[in-house]
Amino acid sequence: MSARDLSVIIGVILIIIMLVIPLPGWLLSFFILVNITLALIVILVSMNMDEALQFAVFPTLLLLLTLFRLGLNVSTTRSILSEAEAGGVIATFGTFVIGGNPLVGFVVFVILVIIQFLVITKGAERVSEVAARFTLDAMPGKQMSIDADLNAGMINEHQAKDRREKIENEADFYGAMDGASKFVKGDAIAGIIIVLINIIFGLIIGMVQMGMSFTEAIDTYMRLTVGDGLVSQIPALLISTATGIVVTRVASQGNLSSDVTSQLLRYPKMLYIAAITIFLLGLTPIPILLTTLIAGVLGFGGYWLSREDPEPELDEPEELDEAESDQMKSPENVVNLISMDPIEFEFGYALIPIADTNQGGDLLDRIVMIRRQLAIELGIVIPVVRIRDNIQLNPNEYRLKVKGNQVAQGELLLDHYLAMSPGDDDGGIEGIDTQEPAFGLPAKWITEEQKDEAELSGYTVVDPPSVVSTHITEIIKQQAHALLGRQETQQLIDHLKESYPILVEEVTPEPLSVGDIQKVLAKLLRENISVKNLPVIFETLADFAKMTNDTELLGEYARQSLSAQITNQYKKEDHRVKVITVSGKVEKVIAENIQQTEHGSYLALDPDNQQAIITAVAEQVEQMSLQEETAILLCSPAVRMYVKQLLDRFLPQVVVLSYNELEPTVEVQSIGVVNVA
Repeated sequence: MSARDLSVIIGVILIIIMLVIPLPGWLLSFFILVNITLALIVILVSMNMDEALQFAVFPTLLLLLTLFRLGLNVSTTRSILSEAEAGGVIATFGTFVIGGNPLVGFVVFVILVIIQFLVITKGAERVSEVAARFTLDAMPGKQMSIDADLNAGMINEHQAKDRREKIENEADFYGAMDGASKFVKGDAIAGIIIVLINIIFGLIIGMVQMGMSFTEAIDTYMRLTVGDGLVSQIPALLISTATGIVVTRVASQGNLSSDVTSQLLRYPKMLYIAAITIFLLGLTPIPILLTTLIAGVLGFGGYWLSREDPEPELDEPEELDEAESDQMKSPENVVNLISMDPIEFEFGYALIPIADTNQGGDLLDRIVMIRRQLAIELGIVIPVVRIRDNIQLNPNEYRLKVKGNQVAQGELLLDHYLAMSPGDDDGGIEGIDTQEPAFGLPAKWITEEQKDEAELSGYTVVDPPSVVSTHITEIIKQQAHALLGRQETQQLIDHLKESYPILVEEVTPEPLSVGDIQKVLAKLLRENISVKNLPVIFETLADFAKMTNDTELLGEYARQSLSAQITNQYKKEDHRVKVITVSGKVEKVIAENIQQTEHGSYLALDPDNQQAIITAVAEQVEQMSLQEETAILLCSPAVRMYVKQLLDRFLPQVVVLSYNELEPTVEVQSIGVVNVA
């Protein structure tokens, strides 16, 4: 335990001792001076901080100082009533400070209490309540603003985390200050009660027990009580003032002193006006020498401030521009120009309202939800989506880039709705013919007046932000394998290692490198298989990586270990999976044309057989689409990946599964067979 920790603990113990054990006068004087010193330090710190969180310990410190001051009051009251003496400091305040007149001292004490209780404490308490409520009310908006900046790429994850912590700390601080301000209020009330107790009971004890006369008793106890009240209320007033400064402090670039001087003296003309006003007051019976002196100081101050040359401030941006120009010429700056965002969303100027929160746009919030949703579905962290307008695009056009390459584009009409018919019949709804961008379905742009009519006709009607959000979601799903690089894979491995250290050590760095694992995971993502169940995938890699380092084969083994997940992904509610099967003849042709090399295996099928198989599959897929079924092709595990490679260029939408990837509990229903002559 450090010395600082011990000092706080010892301080609390001393406060407890003060409450129960009588203290000698010299020790009381020492603690009274310590109390004044601490109060002075607190108010100086509060004046020199830039923002409230720089003094986050203030609510707790306020409680300890209040307890310390009340402990002193108990000790001094005990000493005054029992011994008619309370140390040199109180005696000095009771005689020298108040001029030896206890009545004057009592009036000063009452004034201090009124100032503290009715002015400073009351105001600080109200400000604390309002600040706490407004801070809590503003938290959701601030959180959304941070998420928006994060999605826009203006800040990174670390900066976003720091800002969120700052918001939480602000809420905790102002909530604590709301309660801590009650300490100050209670302290002021306690000070009044203690003074009355000391005077009333002091008179009784002095006259009854100590045999003093009324005049002697009132002189002695009034002097000590007023001295005690002053040495108690002066630090209390400083602490109350510090409380008011802390809760009214607005975050700025400087402390209180610099802000007051810079803002109060910002307009020299106001000093001239004040100087003339004060000088005119000298025409009244007010001493003209004083008004002239003050007016002269104000006038000179205004003249001196107005003579300050503002040019250096104006030249500063030029100097910065020169510095930026030099930076642009430096070779290191070129590196920043070649950096590339993983995901970019660009749009024309007419689509700015969907991303501008000031115009009611919620695209940034939607992208936050998309990233979270896809992280849950796919098992990878989706990079930040960089959002920017592009004047080179058509006003209503948008496009999506992945690693600098355009992967999708579309158009939106912000004052329209997209209506998609469930069937071939257009339902007689008039509109602008278009195509739903995410799934390629025929659709129409309709006006808001047509929305109810379209919904009654069976159309699915969505607003433009939902259209683009769905499009972004589907494209990111399709490009998930391209977004998963070695760096992202290492992050997944590190996260898995926290829970499964032995499993990770068995797989990497030997026998598989991070690049090998990345290829396996990317293979799964390419075929829309989530890698969220990373422990199962690593268990499979641990079992088979010692037998082969072919990432394609390892990917097939991983698929088979994820059979339950794949089955749930494609089975219907009736626990059926409708598929197209591949005939034994076609599988034999494919198996006979698999070529093995030192770099892996590939399918070397002649063009005629390729065309025949693709045509046969296309016919069966068309039949399934007429039945509104997902095109699933089922074949043996030995040829599955080669069939997928064959179909990828021409029929990428076809899902290719092997028998080992479907659970025995599901019913497989074949509605077509792929065969060739």
